[in-house]
Amino acid sequence: MKVQLGARSYDILIGRGVMHGAGRTISARLPKARLAIITDETVARLHLERFRDGLDAAGIGHVCLPVPAGERSKSFPVFQSLCEQVLDARLERGDAILAFGGGVVGDLAGFVAASVRRGMSFIQVPTTLLAQVDSSVGGKTGINAPQGKNLIGAFHQPALVLADTALLDTLPDRDFRAGYAEVVKYGLLGDAAFFEWLEVNRQGVFRGGAERDEAVARSCQAKADVVAADELEGGRRALLNLGHTFGHALEAAVDYHTERLVHGEGVAIGIMLAFEFSARLGLLPDLDVGRVKHHLTGAGLPTRLSDIPGQLPPVDVLMDSIAQDKKVSRGELTFILVRGIGQAFVERGVDPAAVRAFLEEKLTQ
Repeated sequence: MKVQLGARSYDILIGRGVMHGAGRTISARLPKARLAIITDETVARLHLERFRDGLDAAGIGHVCLPVPAGERSKSFPVFQSLCEQVLDARLERGDAILAFGGGVVGDLAGFVAASVRRGMSFIQVPTTLLAQVDSSVGGKTGINAPQGKNLIGAFHQPALVLADTALLDTLPDRDFRAGYAEVVKYGLLGDAAFFEWLEVNRQGVFRGGAERDEAVARSCQAKADVVAADELEGGRRALLNLGHTFGHALEAAVDYHTERLVHGEGVAIGIMLAFEFSARLGLLPDLDVGRVKHHLTGAGLPTRLSDIPGQLPPVDVLMDSIAQDKKVSRGELTFILVRGIGQAFVERGVDPAAVRAFLEEKLTQ
């Protein structure tokens, strides 16, 4: 499928075995380009040798720049080191940065591509479910700051996305479940029929095969449509952040310790909080809240603050993180709320006192 952005349009290739033809595909789109492959140590151990063999067969020169696995690699020191390594390798503006990994690697590598030589070509080869259905599409890149997640970065669209669903066969169960939260998000924010399809086909998605490929494709198409309509998140694209305002605050609250909480788990809890808060405001029936909770728990995802191991900080800390959210405008809180399944909307000027009271209650449950 294609993300339609005029001169910045690009293809997303989806299916089992897509990676095996990556060399030919890349050389056809970026002739004579050299690559800096940014990956993490886990992906390098599992898949890098086969991937490099394909690049060698296509005559594509490349260097490999591994980083530690985990959210903490999205930092200034790692970003600086990668920029310097790309320059030391003498890659030129006409060469490309290739992200070979999950969402952390994609966000980090994309920011390097946006920054070095004021912008280099960028290729995404996502290796996790979360990255294939969400972070690899749309051009959001960046790193974290002490003040919050993804607060430093740039919009920089890839030239190509290769989503090989066979790579998901080696993904740990926890990481697959976490990525599934982003799949569910697309149904909940604007496609009730897709959520109904997931209710019927969830087990097939987890087993692999045709259902998994369809879930990835439908998720990518949903995101591509939104990005094409609002590339720089001026309006409709904010809907893609359903569950993320709460979720990012929770990730910051555990200091990005992934043994306690990974991104998709934060999104799952955040989605549940968004539905419960919307119900608290009288926007939707409790029946919809229960239906969403049943589906998420059935997928093995956390839905309550108490599902996060260890003690959480007091509500003031969570509110400070929420106040740093990228959707905040002129100091007013903005949340993605819902009027029902598939009926998300952007609500500006949400009362902080109402959010605080809601979170104080949830922290005691």
